Amino acid sequence: MPPTVPAPISLAPRVVVFDYGEVISRSPSDADRALLVARAGVDAEAFWPAYWRHRDALDQGTSSIGQYWQRVGADLGTAWSDLDVHELWAIDHRSWLSVDAGTLGVLHALRAGGTRLALLSNAGADFSGWLRSGSFAPLFERVFVSGELGLVKPDAAIYERVIADLGITPAEFVFVDNKSENTEGAIAVGGTAHVFTEATTLEAWLRGLAA
Repeated sequence: MPPTVPAPISLAPRVVVFDYGEVISRSPSDADRALLVARAGVDAEAFWPAYWRHRDALDQGTSSIGQYWQRVGADLGTAWSDLDVHELWAIDHRSWLSVDAGTLGVLHALRAGGTRLALLSNAGADFSGWLRSGSFAPLFERVFVSGELGLVKPDAAIYERVIADLGITPAEFVFVDNKSENTEGAIAVGGTAHVFTEATTLEAWLRGLAA
Protein backbone atom coordinates (compact mmCIF):
# COMPACT_ATOMS: atom_id res chain seq x y z
CA MET A 1 0.00 0.00 0.00
CA PRO A 2 1.46 3.42 -0.92
CA PRO A 3 2.65 5.50 2.06
CA THR A 4 0.47 8.37 3.20
CA VAL A 5 1.39 11.62 4.96
CA PRO A 6 0.23 11.68 8.61
CA ALA A 7 -1.87 14.53 9.99
CA PRO A 8 0.04 17.80 10.53
CA ILE A 9 2.29 18.17 13.58
CA SER A 10 2.84 21.69 14.89
CA LEU A 11 5.78 22.32 17.23
CA ALA A 12 6.41 26.04 16.61
CA PRO A 13 8.44 27.89 17.78
CA ARG A 14 10.64 24.81 18.18
CA VAL A 15 12.78 23.62 15.27
CA VAL A 16 13.13 19.91 14.62
CA VAL A 17 16.60 18.99 13.36
CA PHE A 18 17.01 15.57 11.72
CA ASP A 19 20.04 13.38 11.25
CA TYR A 20 20.29 11.82 7.78
CA GLY A 21 21.96 8.39 7.90
CA GLU A 22 19.66 5.60 9.16
CA VAL A 23 16.98 8.17 10.01
CA ILE A 24 15.98 9.69 6.68
CA SER A 25 18.02 7.12 4.78
CA ARG A 26 17.80 3.39 5.27
CA SER A 27 20.83 1.40 6.34
CA PRO A 28 22.93 0.10 3.45
CA SER A 29 21.51 -3.23 2.34
CA ASP A 30 23.29 -6.53 2.76
CA ALA A 31 23.84 -6.50 -1.01
CA ASP A 32 25.39 -3.02 -0.84
CA ARG A 33 27.70 -4.07 1.98
CA ALA A 34 28.71 -7.27 0.21
CA LEU A 35 29.47 -5.36 -2.99
CA LEU A 36 31.73 -2.92 -1.13
CA VAL A 37 33.64 -5.70 0.62
CA ALA A 38 34.00 -7.62 -2.63
CA ARG A 39 35.43 -4.57 -4.40
CA ALA A 40 37.81 -3.98 -1.49
CA GLY A 41 39.03 -7.56 -1.91
CA VAL A 42 39.42 -8.18 1.82
CA ASP A 43 37.76 -10.19 4.56
CA ALA A 44 34.46 -8.69 5.71
CA GLU A 45 35.19 -9.27 9.41
CA ALA A 46 38.33 -7.15 9.18
CA PHE A 47 36.88 -4.59 6.75
CA TRP A 48 34.10 -3.03 8.81
CA PRO A 49 36.13 -2.08 11.92
CA ALA A 50 38.67 -0.38 9.64
CA TYR A 51 35.88 1.30 7.64
CA TRP A 52 34.45 2.95 10.78
CA ARG A 53 37.76 3.61 12.54
CA HIS A 54 38.68 6.50 10.26
CA ARG A 55 35.19 7.83 9.58
CA ASP A 56 35.26 10.73 12.04
CA ALA A 57 38.17 12.38 10.22
CA LEU A 58 36.32 12.07 6.91
CA ASP A 59 33.12 13.45 8.45
CA GLN A 60 35.00 16.33 10.09
CA GLY A 61 36.65 17.31 6.84
CA THR A 62 40.18 16.71 8.15
CA SER A 63 40.66 13.73 5.82
CA SER A 64 40.05 13.67 2.06
CA ILE A 65 38.23 10.78 0.43
CA GLY A 66 41.52 9.44 -0.89
CA GLN A 67 43.25 9.73 2.48
CA TYR A 68 40.33 7.99 4.17
CA TRP A 69 40.45 4.97 1.89
CA GLN A 70 44.24 4.72 2.03
CA ARG A 71 44.06 4.70 5.84
CA VAL A 72 41.43 1.96 5.75
CA GLY A 73 43.64 0.01 3.34
CA ALA A 74 46.69 0.45 5.53
CA ASP A 75 44.80 -1.03 8.48
CA LEU A 76 43.93 -4.01 6.30
CA GLY A 77 47.46 -4.44 4.96
CA THR A 78 46.55 -3.47 1.41
CA ALA A 79 47.10 -0.45 -0.83
CA TRP A 80 44.41 0.61 -3.29
CA SER A 81 45.14 2.54 -6.48
CA ASP A 82 43.43 5.83 -7.28
CA LEU A 83 41.07 3.96 -9.59
CA ASP A 84 40.24 1.52 -6.79
CA VAL A 85 39.43 4.44 -4.51
CA HIS A 86 37.09 6.01 -7.08
CA GLU A 87 35.10 2.77 -7.26
CA LEU A 88 35.11 2.17 -3.51
CA TRP A 89 33.86 5.71 -2.94
CA ALA A 90 31.08 5.36 -5.53
CA ILE A 91 29.83 2.04 -4.13
CA ASP A 92 29.93 3.38 -0.57
CA HIS A 93 28.27 6.70 -1.48
CA ARG A 94 25.47 5.01 -3.41
CA SER A 95 24.71 2.67 -0.51
CA TRP A 96 23.58 5.65 1.62
CA LEU A 97 21.16 7.13 -0.94
CA SER A 98 18.01 5.16 -0.07
CA VAL A 99 15.20 6.88 1.82
CA ASP A 100 12.74 5.77 4.49
CA ALA A 101 9.18 6.56 3.41
CA GLY A 102 7.92 6.55 7.00
CA THR A 103 10.40 9.19 8.10
CA LEU A 104 9.65 11.29 5.04
CA GLY A 105 5.96 11.12 5.94
CA VAL A 106 6.75 12.50 9.40
CA LEU A 107 8.82 15.29 7.84
CA HIS A 108 5.91 16.26 5.60
CA ALA A 109 3.52 16.18 8.58
CA LEU A 110 5.81 18.55 10.49
CA ARG A 111 6.12 20.84 7.50
CA ALA A 112 2.33 20.83 7.01
CA GLY A 113 1.99 21.86 10.65
CA GLY A 114 4.22 24.88 10.14
CA THR A 115 7.14 23.37 12.06
CA ARG A 116 10.57 24.60 11.02
CA LEU A 117 12.93 21.82 9.94
CA ALA A 118 16.69 21.50 9.51
CA LEU A 119 19.10 18.68 8.77
CA LEU A 120 22.35 17.94 10.61
CA SER A 121 24.51 15.09 9.30
CA ASN A 122 27.92 13.72 10.16
CA ALA A 123 29.05 13.34 6.57
CA GLY A 124 31.87 14.27 4.26
CA ALA A 125 31.52 17.39 2.16
CA ASP A 126 30.94 15.15 -0.87
CA PHE A 127 27.45 14.43 0.51
CA SER A 128 26.42 18.08 0.59
CA GLY A 129 25.08 18.08 -2.97
CA TRP A 130 22.71 15.16 -2.32
CA LEU A 131 21.56 16.59 1.00
CA ARG A 132 20.93 20.05 -0.44
CA SER A 133 19.57 19.05 -3.84
CA GLY A 134 17.70 15.77 -3.31
CA SER A 135 13.91 15.70 -3.64
CA PHE A 136 13.55 16.06 0.15
CA ALA A 137 15.87 19.09 0.40
CA PRO A 138 13.09 21.75 0.13
CA LEU A 139 11.63 20.44 3.40
CA PHE A 140 14.61 21.89 5.28
CA GLU A 141 15.38 25.57 5.73
CA ARG A 142 19.02 24.76 6.53
CA VAL A 143 21.31 21.79 5.89
CA PHE A 144 24.36 21.40 8.14
CA VAL A 145 27.09 19.00 6.99
CA SER A 146 29.87 18.20 9.46
CA GLY A 147 32.53 17.95 6.77
CA GLU A 148 31.87 21.55 5.80
CA LEU A 149 31.69 22.85 9.37
CA GLY A 150 34.83 21.10 10.61
CA LEU A 151 32.74 19.89 13.56
CA VAL A 152 31.15 16.52 14.34
CA LYS A 153 28.42 15.16 16.56
CA PRO A 154 28.34 14.68 19.51
CA ASP A 155 30.67 17.64 20.21
CA ALA A 156 28.79 20.49 21.85
CA ALA A 157 30.20 22.98 19.35
CA ILE A 158 28.25 21.57 16.41
CA TYR A 159 24.91 21.81 18.21
CA GLU A 160 25.73 25.31 19.42
CA ARG A 161 26.54 26.30 15.83
CA VAL A 162 23.22 24.93 14.58
CA ILE A 163 21.27 26.66 17.35
CA ALA A 164 22.99 29.97 16.64
CA ASP A 165 22.54 29.76 12.88
CA LEU A 166 18.86 28.91 13.26
CA GLY A 167 18.37 31.86 15.61
CA ILE A 168 16.72 29.81 18.33
CA THR A 169 17.26 29.11 22.01
CA PRO A 170 18.53 25.71 23.19
CA ALA A 171 15.06 25.00 24.58
CA GLU A 172 13.66 25.36 21.04
CA PHE A 173 16.11 22.82 19.61
CA VAL A 174 14.58 19.38 19.00
CA PHE A 175 16.96 16.75 17.63
CA VAL A 176 16.37 13.32 16.09
CA ASP A 177 19.28 10.90 15.59
CA ASN A 178 19.72 7.13 15.56
CA LYS A 179 22.74 7.21 17.89
CA SER A 180 22.23 7.77 21.61
CA GLU A 181 25.58 9.56 22.04
CA ASN A 182 24.42 12.16 19.52
CA THR A 183 21.06 12.72 21.18
CA GLU A 184 22.80 12.97 24.56
CA GLY A 185 25.04 15.65 23.07
CA ALA A 186 21.98 17.65 22.03
CA ILE A 187 20.41 17.30 25.47
CA ALA A 188 23.68 18.41 27.10
CA VAL A 189 23.44 21.82 25.39
CA GLY A 190 19.83 22.29 26.53
CA GLY A 191 17.88 20.71 23.69
CA THR A 192 15.31 17.93 23.51
CA ALA A 193 16.16 14.75 21.63
CA HIS A 194 14.85 11.39 20.47
CA VAL A 195 16.80 8.24 19.58
CA PHE A 196 15.33 7.12 16.27
CA THR A 197 14.40 3.47 15.81
CA GLU A 198 11.46 3.70 13.41
CA ALA A 199 9.03 6.30 12.08
CA THR A 200 5.91 5.26 14.01
CA THR A 201 7.63 5.69 17.37
CA LEU A 202 9.12 9.00 16.25
CA GLU A 203 5.73 10.31 15.18
CA ALA A 204 4.19 9.36 18.53
CA TRP A 205 7.03 11.11 20.40
CA LEU A 206 6.65 14.30 18.36
CA ARG A 207 2.89 14.35 18.88
CA GLY A 208 3.55 14.00 22.59
CA LEU A 209 5.71 17.13 22.46
CA ALA A 210 2.94 18.95 20.62
CA ALA A 211 0.26 18.01 23.15
